[in-house]
Amino acid sequence: MATAMAPTVVERIVLEEEFRWLLHDEVHAVLRQLQDILKEASLRFTLPGSGMEGPAKQENFILGSCGTDQVKGVLTLQGDALSQADVNLKMPRNNQLLHFAFREDKQWKLQQIQDARNHVSQAIYLLNNRDESYQFRTGAEVLKLMDAVMLQLTRARNRLTTPATLTLPEIAASGLPA
Repeated sequence: MATAMAPTVVERIVLEEEFRWLLHDEVHAVLRQLQDILKEASLRFTLPGSGMEGPAKQENFILGSCGTDQVKGVLTLQGDALSQADVNLKMPRNNQLLHFAFREDKQWKLQQIQDARNHVSQAIYLLNNRDESYQFRTGAEVLKLMDAVMLQLTRARNRLTTPATLTLPEIAASGLPA
């Protein structure tokens, strides 16, 4: 019964040939696709003056609190910098209205965007390190490369979803307008 389940010599040879084909042909095609996707994603992080694409377009974000008007405002993001902000906070206890705005000559660089861009660039670099003529020898080698790429992409995602928090002294020392 055990011999019936064991692969025959012919099956083993066919499986080994398929695996070699996978390593030599298909892995490079998939890595090329991944590289194209990451290059497209990296264009989202392009900074003004970093190439021929011109200044980064401004994107406005409207702030509001759900169901109440305790927070209202508009933030303008240009590249990796918060270039304008106009925020109103209504304090619920005494109905006092607080207004905050950035001076136009001051921008707040968002470090998490710069860091995420660097991680995506590092993932692209790891993929560029293996040109078409490179021959992968084992599946473990492919997995090691993919683990390194995925680590960089996970770091990029984490940096965007959970940015580092600044303490009040760090914010005060950052040069933001008061």
